[in-house]
Amino acid sequence: MACNLTKGRQIACRDSIGGVKNIYLAQHDELTSYVAASGSLTDFDMGGGDDIYRYQCKRGTASVTETVNANSENGTVFYTPSINIKLHKLTTADQNEIKLLAAQRLIIFVELNELNSAGKNVIVACGLDNGCELSAGSHTSGAGLGDLNGYDWTFESQEPSPMQTVADYTSTPLDNSAFTFNSIVTG
Repeated sequence: MACNLTKGRQIACRDSIGGVKNIYLAQHDELTSYVAASGSLTDFDMGGGDDIYRYQCKRGTASVTETVNANSENGTVFYTPSINIKLHKLTTADQNEIKLLAAQRLIIFVELNELNSAGKNVIVACGLDNGCELSAGSHTSGAGLGDLNGYDWTFESQEPSPMQTVADYTSTPLDNSAFTFNSIVTG
């Protein structure tokens, strides 16, 4: 049977850390191919001509959650990754960018604070098959001086497979030799 279990799991050491360091946005329609095997993204090709856009996240302002959706009667399972980010300060440039983000399907790479065994940040990829879309958002300036003045955006997708862990990078995120794109735009 193809659904046989392959391993158990022990209680892990208390050496992990939560939170998101950066997210990287790529336009899904520019993706020409990818290779993911055993839960790891090893090859990613955007035809070399498109950029990836980095959004830095302040500590405690971004998260990624993946929900498993299963239906016993229908025998179906799919996965819903949800990425939430909060960005400080309302700006005209960000207002204009949100219009573009709302119109796109995206691949979102989420750089976690978690370090892998090589000492590199773990990165997961969401929306590889169907793309992530902006599903909710607010632009707010709260009542109190300490309240958020900025954006709260949520991106979601529905995927046939769980989010993929990106293969280790060399020195900077997404510099994997098998990843083909133009550049990472940081500001």
